[in-house]
Amino acid sequence: MPVNSVAFILNAHLPFVRHPEYPRFLEEDWLFESISESYLPLLRMFNKLKAEKIPFKFTISLSPTLCGMLTDAVLQERFVQYLERLMELGEKEVERCRTEQPEFLEMAQFYLDQAKRNLSDYQDLYRTNILDGFKALETSGHLELITTAATHAYLPLYKEYPTAINAQIELGVQSFLTTFGHLPKGFWLPECGYYPGLEENLKYHGISWFQTASQSMLLSPDKVQYGDYRPIRCPNGVAAFPRDFQGTSLVWSNTSGYPTDKAYREFYRDIGYDLPMEYIKPYIHEPQVRVFTGYKYWAITGHTDQKVPYQRALAQQKIAEHAQNFIYSLKKKGQSLSSAMDVAPLFTLAYDAELFGHWWFEGIDWLEQVIRLVAQQGEDIALVTPSNFLSKEGFALQTARPAFSSWGQGGYSAVWLDGSNAWTYRHIHKAIERMEELAVRFSDQISLKQRFLNQAAREVLLAMASDWPFILFNKSSTEYAQKRVRDHLKNFNVVYGNMCKNAVNTEWLVKAEKRDIIFSDMDYNIFNPDR
Repeated sequence: MPVNSVAFILNAHLPFVRHPEYPRFLEEDWLFESISESYLPLLRMFNKLKAEKIPFKFTISLSPTLCGMLTDAVLQERFVQYLERLMELGEKEVERCRTEQPEFLEMAQFYLDQAKRNLSDYQDLYRTNILDGFKALETSGHLELITTAATHAYLPLYKEYPTAINAQIELGVQSFLTTFGHLPKGFWLPECGYYPGLEENLKYHGISWFQTASQSMLLSPDKVQYGDYRPIRCPNGVAAFPRDFQGTSLVWSNTSGYPTDKAYREFYRDIGYDLPMEYIKPYIHEPQVRVFTGYKYWAITGHTDQKVPYQRALAQQKIAEHAQNFIYSLKKKGQSLSSAMDVAPLFTLAYDAELFGHWWFEGIDWLEQVIRLVAQQGEDIALVTPSNFLSKEGFALQTARPAFSSWGQGGYSAVWLDGSNAWTYRHIHKAIERMEELAVRFSDQISLKQRFLNQAAREVLLAMASDWPFILFNKSSTEYAQKRVRDHLKNFNVVYGNMCKNAVNTEWLVKAEKRDIIFSDMDYNIFNPDR
């Protein structure tokens, strides 16, 4: 048995953003950046290790909204166009840097080569559906794929609405089954948001385990014997894997984590903002809205606007140092725990998948180094998935009750419920109540009324996404987030108003179905509390 077990859990999620009514849409870049900078490079890294027969096991949660976008023909075509623009810009950048800024030439060529590799992988290897890449790695035993709430709703703030909680979980599980052909064993709680009793809903839908924030064990009403270093079983038998705060913070901390090292690439300096408008205009958004292009040439350097050019060789040295430090820290922690624990610890490390490659440019290289180092450790450290761990050691877990918690600021709900976003909930809660009313009054409809009511349920779920209150809290794309919440509620009210007159607005329905083309097998009866 290994001395230390490590469970990496990556949450791949983005809100459903799709606007075919415009030639290009700024917020769709969230998806394209994540595919090109995180998902495709992650798959390349995993497949390289697999080909070299380096053992590894990771867990990845792929949200239903992300899966819906990754398989959407409109967005697939637009991603190819996005890569083609990146390549065109890269060709120009290589020539410009060769004569004007040779210190940036290596990175310009790197970005151009990566865009070409991404296009080749996307079109030739995955036939525009990268979910097939994740499926193949699951089949080979390297990944455990799991699901999450249908639209990644922050569940504790909907505790008073059990039909909405059930709808988010049931649709998340159904969507996973449709996409991957089997039921998930694990469930990613959005933002690690947990409240006592949530495990009953998860068990009802066949879920064996979920992850929680670290304080869910520390604040438990029971004395949790091993703190955050072993999973527990809730009284109903579902296992909870607490996130190791210290281990996670080695990467996650925005003040002391590895990604803050001054040798790493600065995320916020991008030629989309630095170069003259006449040069960069074809690669940003109309009308002259400067955005990130992905071509970034500066190192973090320090807390100043004065940056030094990024040196890839220096960053690679830091990656090796930080990977070794990570392994050293885990082993040292394991040694210190050995005096207090009579069993081997499990370190559960949970992150957003987009941290690696997108936010932390060197993150995927760091993960690769960690995996290689773990493979050299023999029995000292082993990578596991929660299901893998439960199959071997689940019989010995302590039964205890996790406490209400999240991984957000302060450990509770402060990020998703504060002065910036509180106004949304009274409207969303009312929409849920009215959706329940519709589901009871008009149960088991067929044809047009069924589609009309399905669209209403779809709009309620999309309004519940945790992304909108998070964006409002962070004041990043507030106008878009406000519009999305208002639009979904307005759309729901179109259905509610018409159904109260026992009518269907067919023209509106056809447009709405084309606009929010997700959850094609939606059944609005899911909101019927009497079901």
